[in-house]
Amino acid sequence: MNDSTTPSPRQARPKRGGRRLQILQTLAAMLQEPGGDRVTTAALAGRLQVSEAALYRHFASKAQMFEGLIEFIESTIFGLINQITTQHADDGMRQLRDIVAMLLSFAEKNPGMTRVLIGDALVTEDGRLQDRINQLIDRIEASLKQAVRIAVAQGRLPQETDVAARAGIVLAYVLGRWLRYAKSGFRRTPGELFEQQALFLIA
Repeated sequence: MNDSTTPSPRQARPKRGGRRLQILQTLAAMLQEPGGDRVTTAALAGRLQVSEAALYRHFASKAQMFEGLIEFIESTIFGLINQITTQHADDGMRQLRDIVAMLLSFAEKNPGMTRVLIGDALVTEDGRLQDRINQLIDRIEASLKQAVRIAVAQGRLPQETDVAARAGIVLAYVLGRWLRYAKSGFRRTPGELFEQQALFLIA
């Protein structure tokens, strides 16, 4: 696991629109802390040493703050998927492996985002946020299916391969690694034993 291209909001530095970015960075950081099951706007404002009213000058609601996090996740993950599929357009198995490796690396570098991806941080929030995450996961699955289709067309996988079933197994693996990472208090890294497991999962 060595995906140095994966950006992290924790590494970013505020420029123009810096306060808005700082709010999102702080929210993501609070989500990865012990007891961060539910981050209130009062706690977020306290961490930033501003009033709650100041938060609402940048975001109309807490749901909009979470939407900002989801937008970061979407743009990063699908930007990297596009890079992978472009670089390895003629190698479906390589696409499949690299997409999985990237998804695990993204989670490892962004623990708070992982809690958003598994829906853990959204349980008490606006239902449309979970709907958006579900759509994001569906898009990831579609990318995995396309990689499997290419591998079948290239003869790297048998012609009788069930594309949906194969992609579903790979997606379930990723979701399981994300879940274990979050539930272990971010101690069990998503990429743990990936190289060994990839031999069974993707080969």
